[in-house]
Amino acid sequence: MTHVREPDDPEAFVADVRDALVAMTVLVDLELRTRWQAHEDWAERWKRGLAPRRITDRLVVRPSWTDFRAGPQDLVIVLNPGMAFGTADHGTTRGCLRLLDRAVSPGDRLLDVGAGSGILSVAAVRLGAAHVTAVESDELSAEALYENVHDNGVTDRVTVLIEWDDVEKLEAWGPVDGLVANLEAGLLRTLIVGVRAAVRPGGWLLLSGVLDHECDELRDETEQLGFTCRTIDRDGEWRSLLLDATG
Repeated sequence: MTHVREPDDPEAFVADVRDALVAMTVLVDLELRTRWQAHEDWAERWKRGLAPRRITDRLVVRPSWTDFRAGPQDLVIVLNPGMAFGTADHGTTRGCLRLLDRAVSPGDRLLDVGAGSGILSVAAVRLGAAHVTAVESDELSAEALYENVHDNGVTDRVTVLIEWDDVEKLEAWGPVDGLVANLEAGLLRTLIVGVRAAVRPGGWLLLSGVLDHECDELRDETEQLGFTCRTIDRDGEWRSLLLDATG
C-alpha cells in the first residue's frame, strides 16, 4: 500500500502505474485497488498507542512525543513517523532492527532502500555506521525521513535520495558494506540483481517485508546469486533475512 497526491486524471494515473509495475515485475495479472484517503498525520492517529519500545539490549525506539530514561548502554532512536512507514510497531521493522544490531560494524557504509521514516538509517548510525544512503521514492514519506534524520542529529552521516530505485541505480550506488531493504518479496525479486552488484564481496544484505510462505523461495534466489543466509528473524507471519555476500 502507498499514498500519492491526487492526480489530475486518476484513471490514467492508475493505468500508467499498472503498466509500469507490469514492466518491472513481468506479472501480467496485477490488480490495483484505489480509494480516497484524507491527508492525515499517521503519528496523530497512532500516538495514543505508541510508547517507547526496547528492541534489543541496547536499541530503543522512542516516539518523539514521549519520554524515556535511557541507560548508559542504550542507543535511542527518536521517531516521528508522520506519513511514512517505519515504526517499531511492525514486525518487519522490529526484525530489521534486531538484525542490524548483529550486522553493523563500526565504519560501515550502507544503503537503505525504501527508507520510509528513516528508522533503520538512524539505527545503523547509532550502531556505528560511518555513512548511510537512505533512498525513498515517496515525497510524503521523505518529509518524515528528513525530519527524523535531523532530529536524531545524524545529517552528517545520512544522505537522503528521493528517487525510484532500479537495478542500474542500485549498482551505481554501490559498492557498500551492507544493504537493507524492507520492501516486499515481489519487489525485492525485481531488484535482487542490482542488490548483488551493490554489496561488496564480504559485505552483508538484510531483506524484510517477506511473509513466511515467501521466505524459502527468496532465500534460494539470493543464494543462487552468491549470498549465504546467516540467520532469519521471525516475528509473527513476517520474516527478515540476514545474508552474507561471498567473494
